[in-house]
Amino acid sequence: MNSFNYYQPTEILFGKGRLKEVGKVASKFGCRCLLVTVPAFQEIEPALQLIKSVLKENGIEVVHFDKVIPNPTTEVVTAGAKLARETEVEFVIGLGGGSSIDTAKAIAVEATHQGSCWDYLYFRQTQPTERTLSIIAIPTTSGTGSNVTAVAVVTNPLERSKSALSSPRLFPQVSIVDPELMLTLPPYMTAVTGFDAFSHAFESYITPKCSPYTEILALESIKVIFRYLDAAVRDGQDLEARGKMAWADTLAGLCIANSAVTLPHGIAMALSGMYPQVAHGQALASIYLPIMRFSLKYATEKFATIARLLNPAAVAINDKEAARKFLDQLEEFIESLGIRKSLKEIGVIKSELPLLAKTSLVLPDYTNHPYIVSISEVEELLNESYEL
Repeated sequence: MNSFNYYQPTEILFGKGRLKEVGKVASKFGCRCLLVTVPAFQEIEPALQLIKSVLKENGIEVVHFDKVIPNPTTEVVTAGAKLARETEVEFVIGLGGGSSIDTAKAIAVEATHQGSCWDYLYFRQTQPTERTLSIIAIPTTSGTGSNVTAVAVVTNPLERSKSALSSPRLFPQVSIVDPELMLTLPPYMTAVTGFDAFSHAFESYITPKCSPYTEILALESIKVIFRYLDAAVRDGQDLEARGKMAWADTLAGLCIANSAVTLPHGIAMALSGMYPQVAHGQALASIYLPIMRFSLKYATEKFATIARLLNPAAVAINDKEAARKFLDQLEEFIESLGIRKSLKEIGVIKSELPLLAKTSLVLPDYTNHPYIVSISEVEELLNESYEL
């Protein structure tokens, strides 16, 4: 057995109604917090009011930053960090999807360090220090896993680039995972965030960086997502399905915190950097099938294992046939979720495919894939994804 490391400092409070515990939890980190969310809307208003009242009951002053946008930008982070400094908050709470939690993490860095969060990307020499504000993460989607990872993804519109801060300082101190917060998530967002969770688990399993520990978590997450995501999409009020998806997303987040994502994530990150209107999960779904057909011969045994996990009848066939069965299952899965859309359908300009291919190899995700692709191979895969 190969050597491996596993590290997870985040305290996880999981279960229905756990949001009510936020006051007691938050009181450990100070008396004034920055609550980071998207602009208020009808479905999130009850959660906002509850969290504010519970915090107030515990003697915590709330400064509300509600300017988060999908694929959050450096400008948004800077505005939040400015407010955090001016109000002298002691910790941050990210309430929402991955965009809100990632913004909260990036604010926790920029508010306490010189320069902008973009100066602290994972490859920079200067990294976040102990001055980073404490972080509480409260997800309202089941998709990004950011509530248990050390990563914050940010977009720089001027560079048309999407990259990440990655530091142990960015692990939330506490993650409150309450499935009741996911009940009002619309079907499409349930589908794309759920597919993102699947891709986290799946890629962390097929990468050579997978360990025996993350393998267990990844396979369980994949099994749960295939069983419950469609149910959550069809009936958002299905609390059992929401709870199962929240669990699967948490598992997938634990996986990527200790394993790695692979080629699809590098491409999807580049795509959303160039086209910020495209949801990350949709970007993944639009490129996944060509990439996995291409990758079959490099990860046959693992594809076959997943096929047998999802369909015990596949035990009776050889690995190559079982691996092909999994690709059929994956195609049916994406179709059933209503997210099988070509790059053309989601607004990608064909003449920009060479630039997208080049940008896809900026992040190191492709080096974690079972096979390390060339730029020409990426271009070919993008062309295959351009039209269904």
